[in-house]
Amino acid sequence: MPDNIVSAIEDSPDFTKNPKMEIQTQGSIARAPFCSKSQNGSRARVSWREIGRHNYIKMLIIAALFCFLFHNEIERIVSRWTEPNWSHGLLIPLFSLYFINQYTKDILSLQTRPNYLGLFFLICGIVFYALNGASPSGYAYLQPISMIAVLGAVVLFLGGWRLMKYTWLPIAFLVFAVPLPQRYYVALTMPMRHFAADITAVLLNLLNGLEATTSGVIIDVMYKGQHLEPLNVAEACSGMRLLMAFLALGVAMAYLHYRPVWQRIILLASTIPIAIFCNIVRVTVTGFIYVLIHPKYTQGIYHDMLGMGMLPLAFALYGFLAWFMTSLFIEEGEEITENIVVRRKQ
Repeated sequence: MPDNIVSAIEDSPDFTKNPKMEIQTQGSIARAPFCSKSQNGSRARVSWREIGRHNYIKMLIIAALFCFLFHNEIERIVSRWTEPNWSHGLLIPLFSLYFINQYTKDILSLQTRPNYLGLFFLICGIVFYALNGASPSGYAYLQPISMIAVLGAVVLFLGGWRLMKYTWLPIAFLVFAVPLPQRYYVALTMPMRHFAADITAVLLNLLNGLEATTSGVIIDVMYKGQHLEPLNVAEACSGMRLLMAFLALGVAMAYLHYRPVWQRIILLASTIPIAIFCNIVRVTVTGFIYVLIHPKYTQGIYHDMLGMGMLPLAFALYGFLAWFMTSLFIEEGEEITENIVVRRKQ
């Protein structure tokens, strides 16, 4: 009888009792599941308490040093979260923690080891943070960005690339919590305000007896021969708030839902036109309410409620696109039966 016996079988027997036997599968290589599951299909119950008290103490010490070093920057960012334009920033760190918690079992099972490239990045990040903050020509927006980079360097230094594999996106996701500089925020909102005003004027002109013309972000309205007070597409109506919040949520949903990479890219890219479209709907509806009903229903709480109503619309459009791609493109499933090659070791 030859040393190597090769046989194709449908039901694999239990080879655990014979340590000299191993099973290799032919065909496509099976991918690791997005969420670790136990054999009965349910997620294994794993708790962060398993890391031990001494590791908790190390984490607390590192967190305390990090907060001490960057406390001024953290306070500045948190204070900006009270502004309406950046109120979503409070949720970003919570989402990052949730992302990490999704890989609890994988992270706790890692055999991590320090990576000294992370130490190099850590030193460079701290030096850059200090020099940029001390320089009169320093760029303020790079201060919180360098803080996030230092956090990533700490993870790389202590846990290596194995830990970085599961934490790089939750760390990078923190960028959405950093408010943009005001000059860049205004530079981004102005084209969006112009675009919303132009489209709204075109749609208002579809109504019989209504004539609308734009001058920058101002919409001059004449209805049934009567000149109404001009409409101003204010900064709050630029759609920037919705764009930033929905872009962050789009990244979160693309990360949490298992899909092919190209579908995730499309879903992420779709958040920008969806947010712009929803803002145009908001401004247009506001214009019709202003002309046909009463101007008071376009201000105060009514204005805020209309803005909040755009978020469900954005989610509905996003969900429809996700459903459409799922229904239109069906990937080939794994083969029902696999050819299993059994080899006896020498």
